[in-house]
Parts: sequence; structure tokens; C-alpha cells
Amino acid sequence: MRKVVLITGASSGVGLALCRRLLEEDHELHLCLACRNMSKAEAVRTALLASHPTAEVSTVQVDVSSLPSVFQASKELKQRFQRFDYVYLNAGIMPNPQLNIKALFCGLFSRKAIHIFSTAEGVLTQSEKITADGLQEVFETNVFGHFILIRELESLLCHSDSPSQLIWTSSRNAVKSNFSLEDIQHSKGQEPYSSSKYAIDLLSVALNRNFNQRGLYSSVACPGTVLTNLTYGIMPPFVWTLIMPIIWLLRFFANAFTLTPYNGTEVLVWLFHQKPESLNPLVKYLSATTGFGSNYVTSKKIDLDEDTAEKFYQNLLELEKDIRVTIQKTKNQS
Repeated sequence: MRKVVLITGASSGVGLALCRRLLEEDHELHLCLACRNMSKAEAVRTALLASHPTAEVSTVQVDVSSLPSVFQASKELKQRFQRFDYVYLNAGIMPNPQLNIKALFCGLFSRKAIHIFSTAEGVLTQSEKITADGLQEVFETNVFGHFILIRELESLLCHSDSPSQLIWTSSRNAVKSNFSLEDIQHSKGQEPYSSSKYAIDLLSVALNRNFNQRGLYSSVACPGTVLTNLTYGIMPPFVWTLIMPIIWLLRFFANAFTLTPYNGTEVLVWLFHQKPESLNPLVKYLSATTGFGSNYVTSKKIDLDEDTAEKFYQNLLELEKDIRVTIQKTKNQS
């Protein structure tokens, strides 16, 4: 029986590399590409089937920054599938990234130089907007849209016969100090990306606490510093090219510089082969690359407490309830 894998953000970057690598691991998978841009998704589908003709590859349109889109996609998926074995919650944004050159320069001459260079902690801010749903854009795209997708697909994920696995793309930039239960959408801060990734870590822990007994498991993974459209938004490609010799040198002191989407997917492919029951729900799994370019997987305990994770989960449930009431009112008025 074919394993069924749903991947959000599958048409570029880490998501696209993941599709290719998963089919190399199991050429009889059914991959469902959940993408915002359907022309790009169809082009990827055609290319994947050309190289793996025995696979099944389908597409579904979903924009996780739009709840109507998430609800529509969920409806279609429930009509087309009976279960998902894996859901890779990979889509994400970092809008209008601003690099604090002064903080970066000071950090490079401190003891934390390698840490700052590999995580961008304290040197990267973003400005964002409110979505049509009235939510902060980064929060809705990276966290809440995916949360609603999971809630809608619950019947396809919870099975007693064999477990299903959620695999979130988190980040080394997920910093506890950038997240607050009093402002889960990070509307008052300037580091919404970091906050959203820390929120993902919290949510994963809470999902395990609430769903493991129903056969649903959740893990968080970090692909490392990968050069994609997202990172090119921080600095132009030519700047990355200029500093590449420094990065090659830093690889001998820090394992986070995976650099290519292929290398970044190392942990995502590794998780595909693990029994979810054997994974530690309080650990983040990370792609790593040696100075000589060899890929491997490492892990790090997540800096959180389970009570905060549960409170955050309850906050999301309350927000979901409010959103559904608003949607119903809008339908009734129309």
C-alpha cells in the first residue's frame, strides 16, 4: 500500500528538494503537493513524474495565509484521500527582512560570533502586515494556517492501525525571548519570524501531548542555513557570493551551514524513516553539514516548558473558535 505524503510549500526551495529526495527513497509514494501557485506546482509534478514514473503525484491549491483557502483545500483533500501517513508543514515566510548591520558587526567581534552568524539571533527584524483574515501575516502563514489545516484533516491523521506523522520546518532562529503568550501573533515586536518558529516548537509539543494516544505524532526539524528565496531576501545573491568564503570557513566551527536545499532536507528525509513513537517530543532535529561537506542529523533539546506549550495550544483553540464564529456570521449575512 502506497504511503501518502502531503507537503506544503512544495514547489521551491527545501520543499521541492524534499519531494525529489523522498521519491529517491521510495519511488512508489503518493506525494501531494500543497502549493499557492498552481502553475509552478503542475510544472514540479510533471518533472517529478518524468523522473519517477511509478510514483503518484498530485497537487492541491492552498495558501496558508488565507483561511478560506485552507478550508477549501481541506475539503478537497478529504474527498480525495482516506489518510495521510506524513504531513510536512514546510511553507513559511519572512517578509521584508532587515539586517541590523551594527548589531551584526558588534556580534562578529564577540564570543557569540559563530552563534549569531548561524542563527541570525538579535540581528534580523521584519515588518509585516495584517491579512484579510485580520491576523498577523507571519503568524497566520507559518503557524495558524497550518494549525487549521491539521484540525480540518484530523480524521485523516488519527488512526489506530498505524501512526501518522506531522513534521514541522522550524528554525535555529526560534528564540524563546521573542515569543509571548500575551502576544502570540507578535503584533508588538519586530521579530515575527523567530516568534512564529518558537510557536511551532510549542505547538508540536502540545500536539504530542494531546494526540499521541490517537496515533498522531509531531516533530520539529531545522534544515539549517539554506540559500533559498527566503535567505536571498535578507541579502542579495551577490552579497552571499561575496561572503561565501567566510561561510565555508565557518563550516569547520559550526554545523548549521547546510547551504543547499538538498543538504537542508537531510533531517526531513531522516524523519521519514523513523518510527514516530521512538522520537523525543521535546527535541528538535537538525540537518547539519561538516566542514568537508558531509551531511548528518543532530538534535537539540527545545528550550520550553510543557505548561506553556499547553497554554499556547489552548490559545490557538480559542482563536480558532472565534474565527469560525466570525466566518459563520459572514455567511449568514451574505
